[in-house]
Amino acid sequence: ECDYIGVIIGPDLRINLDGSVTTHPEKRSKNDYSIRGWKTRMRENPEQTKAQLDAIIKNTYRTLMTRGMKGCYVYFVP
Repeated sequence: ECDYIGVIIGPDLRINLDGSVTTHPEKRSKNDYSIRGWKTRMRENPEQTKAQLDAIIKNTYRTLMTRGMKGCYVYFVP
């Protein structure tokens, strides 16, 4: 925990003009092992895998943004 935290929202999480949130696991860093093997799982069970990927990506950013005790600065990559 710290007083202030800065979070950079990458291209894997998008907020659309209508306010909906979409995730793009293919744009996530190749060094991130939290979603390792997602392409194989998409072939086997696409609906469940998509739901799990959405949850992992959103939870990652939520966890990072709740670490600041006094505030959080957020930057969205264009």
